[in-house]
Amino acid sequence: MNPDRRDEQAVTARMPADVDAPDKVLYGLTFRQLAILAVAAVVLYGGWNALHTVVPAPVLLGAAVVLGGLVFGLAVGRRDGLPMDMWLASAVRHAQAPRALSTTDTTAKTPDWVQAPASKVMLPAPLKLPADAIDEHGEISLGAVKAAMVAATSVNLALRTADEQAALVDTFGRWLNSLSTPTQIVVSAQPVDLHSAARTLAQAAQEMPHPALADAAADHARFLDDLAERRDPLRRQVLIVTRANPGERSEHAARRRADQTVRALSGLGVTTRALDGHATTAALAAAADPYRPPRPGGLAASHTIITATPTRGPRTRRTS
Repeated sequence: MNPDRRDEQAVTARMPADVDAPDKVLYGLTFRQLAILAVAAVVLYGGWNALHTVVPAPVLLGAAVVLGGLVFGLAVGRRDGLPMDMWLASAVRHAQAPRALSTTDTTAKTPDWVQAPASKVMLPAPLKLPADAIDEHGEISLGAVKAAMVAATSVNLALRTADEQAALVDTFGRWLNSLSTPTQIVVSAQPVDLHSAARTLAQAAQEMPHPALADAAADHARFLDDLAERRDPLRRQVLIVTRANPGERSEHAARRRADQTVRALSGLGVTTRALDGHATTAALAAAADPYRPPRPGGLAASHTIITATPTRGPRTRRTS
């Protein structure tokens, strides 16, 4: 056998697609499905005992068949990859959820001088975000715990040999096995603003020392503008969110775990860095609205005192 073929077989593993599927307990049904059917059977049996002396038997049998079919469809049916009962519960929660949210307090009492509206006005519900503060070190306050973010690049396994693939998978597996707190890996595609890069390049072309360099820079700026008009360029972003344990008393436990993640993933050949306060704020803002361009200079971290040097204008002298 070809040794390369043996190496490929050594690192190949079959993983079922339904690895997270619940276990089958009886007759191909899960415990949740059996519980739904058992409750329905008890209800139907109780209804039969209570009504068989009052309602004709054919009517009860017809109603039992219809209700039993609905319950069976609820137990074994699926919609959008979810069990039917969970899908219906999510639909009910969505229907009851408020449609408008606000960061301001809408429960405050209306002043007396404000005229009350004639009809009922639906006020927005308070917006409660999981994160309430970001410090200058990039630690996100999530109530009782803190989290930190790590930005990483990706690696193409298809371009590596079988031995290199095995080494990379082993390194990544060691990092996964070392995790003791909830960790989130977010891979997203974000739009790239090529128009800004083209404008910057066109302005820099005017200051080039040689005409050939200026022409090349201007031509590349036109290429970027044309590419942005014809295509929707995207960039891949990989973010790793590490959390600290609720019982940890260390002040920068989340940041320390982020630094450990950076060191552990450096063996994969990817570029990783722990994000500071400005970068974390920009990453969260881009996740909330990826099509809004970032503000120049970044955003100030929480509890930061913003100061500026006062500028004095020209003094004028009054003459009488």
